[in-house]
Amino acid sequence: MPLQPAKSANVFWFLPTHGDGRYLGTSVGAREVDHAYLAQIAQAADRLGFYGVLIPTGRSCEDSWVVASSLVPLTERLRFLVAFRPGLLNPSLAARMAATLDRISNGRLLVNIVTGGDPEENTGDGIFLEHAERYEITREFLGIWKALLAGETVNYEGKHLRLENGNLLFPAVQQPHPPLFFGGSSDIGIDVAGEQVDTYLSWGEPPAAVGEKLAKAQVAAAKYGRKLNFGVRLHIIVRETAQEAWDAAESLISHLDDATIAKAQAKFASMDSVGQRRMAALHGGKRDKLEIYPNLWAGVGLARGGAGTALLGDAEQVSRLMREYMDVGVENFILSGYPHLEEAYRVAELVFPRLNLAHPVASFGQSRNSGPFGETVANAYRPAAQAAG
Repeated sequence: MPLQPAKSANVFWFLPTHGDGRYLGTSVGAREVDHAYLAQIAQAADRLGFYGVLIPTGRSCEDSWVVASSLVPLTERLRFLVAFRPGLLNPSLAARMAATLDRISNGRLLVNIVTGGDPEENTGDGIFLEHAERYEITREFLGIWKALLAGETVNYEGKHLRLENGNLLFPAVQQPHPPLFFGGSSDIGIDVAGEQVDTYLSWGEPPAAVGEKLAKAQVAAAKYGRKLNFGVRLHIIVRETAQEAWDAAESLISHLDDATIAKAQAKFASMDSVGQRRMAALHGGKRDKLEIYPNLWAGVGLARGGAGTALLGDAEQVSRLMREYMDVGVENFILSGYPHLEEAYRVAELVFPRLNLAHPVASFGQSRNSGPFGETVANAYRPAAQAAG
């Protein structure tokens, strides 16, 4: 059964702790991602009115908990969607970490559970479990984690995890626990989502395909007497004109050679992630048919794992496609764009005015340069007000 359309949406941005730059698959135009740069992006997202930022996890990333903790004091309203893998932490430690970060951020923590689909990365982290077993441990982990944060004393013995008299002395601000986000395209992944999490995420397939996945997840949730919220993870390339946007997309992959694409696709093929296989199937590793749906471009997935599609076009085209996702039930957009600092401004300036946002955009007060009006003309006049094109 189709889901009810979302009347409004939260828009998140992304902290590129695994690297950033002007081009994919090359060191040309690469940008140093140090703490100062991450702080710039987080503070820009906070000031521009993004609902939150996703901080990824994995061996190619800086640690998500440490990064979030370091940026909380530098921001005011921004929420931090912290990704982590259940198999790397025991649930009692993860509950203490979550409660602490939620308290020091005054309730700004969100948690993104990543079960992990790269066998090589998993074994490098000491995880020697098959696909189904990783979801089993995720299910057990979340049940314990939620109970601890709800203030329960937990005694549990399952297939993978065991706990005796577990408890959490210092509660989180958000009750019964900081909200849980989760994505998984396999049947068992969707079932875990239905039972355990608050928001189910899909990568950016065409809207109808996303709608089918979300409806399937809602059926899984109903089996457990629950309801889910929904989100989609996408990149974005938005410009004032469609031609500028397409030129920017071609520029993004202009240094990406066929050998690099082949190497990346071979790596993705070795993974046991159903979602990654669905992403790769959208383009087949080829450059010639990257627009897989009007204004949905799969070029990012030629070199990048995980989310591989981008909203692409002028502001009206992009916002129209976002409204199509909202029509199939999407309430949360987790977006990213290259480079992430500049693209955050483009999204806020061009797209936010065209969407019904569930969160307020920033107010810049009554300072002399409160705007928007642009640079003063001839040191004397403010530019005449014009509507966005």
